[in-house]
Amino acid sequence: MRARRYFQLGMSLGANGWIKGYWVKAVYQGAAKGFCVPVLNCYACPSAVFSCPVGALQHFMVIRAIPYYVLGFLGAVGGLVGRLPCGILCPFGYFQELLHKLPSVKIRIPRYLRPFRYAVLVMLVFVIPWITSENWFSKLCPMGTLTGGIPWVTMSEDIRRMITDLFWIKISILIFFTVSSVIARRPFCQTTCPLGALYGLFNRWSLVRLRWDPDKCTHCDKCLEVCPMEIKVYEGANTGQCIRCLDCTACEAISVTTVLSPEGERPPAPVEPARQVA
Repeated sequence: MRARRYFQLGMSLGANGWIKGYWVKAVYQGAAKGFCVPVLNCYACPSAVFSCPVGALQHFMVIRAIPYYVLGFLGAVGGLVGRLPCGILCPFGYFQELLHKLPSVKIRIPRYLRPFRYAVLVMLVFVIPWITSENWFSKLCPMGTLTGGIPWVTMSEDIRRMITDLFWIKISILIFFTVSSVIARRPFCQTTCPLGALYGLFNRWSLVRLRWDPDKCTHCDKCLEVCPMEIKVYEGANTGQCIRCLDCTACEAISVTTVLSPEGERPPAPVEPARQVA
């Protein structure tokens, strides 16, 4: 689905459209900053116009308050489309996919690493910020380092004087995900992103979902070949791992549907030996 590249680029530019921030060396503080975008977006980026939902969640944990607005917003997005913002809109997901196009040895991320993102969501977004009164995920987020930390260190001598060991830890994390994105598909999304973990909880019950037709499926694994998250759709069309990029819908056995459809997602059918791929 080539059109999603335009959506990803549009979100990247739209959410970070205050270019003036780079020469006035200030963070935008207009009314729009009170609203979140449905993807990771560093609040401290010099050009950021909107807030990051994960950063907002941590803010409420730090002040020990219930984030009604943010949870309502994320619940509405997840309830409507599940993890679709990850596949269609996320700038950091777009960054990883561009890196993966570079020629290199390619590997697949072990499945047992996938649940780690839930630990990041619970511990770094909720529990540890609540206990320490510090927004620890934002301190370590590679997206924040790329679009916020590095620009500020480059532009401001005052910021450079404030560099501590934590900055180099942030840089190391960014380098790790940058390099791993070249050899593996969306490593941050597959293993670490707390926002993707949260949206993924809605995938099975969201209004918009994928439908797999076992009568048309030949188990050729073409869905696996094109999937940024390395999913075999016939093993579960609406698992929390799916980012709803819709690339797999080029196959006639996979389509977009809604819970209002009388057909919905059909259960897996037994695979006949003659149809299995050696």
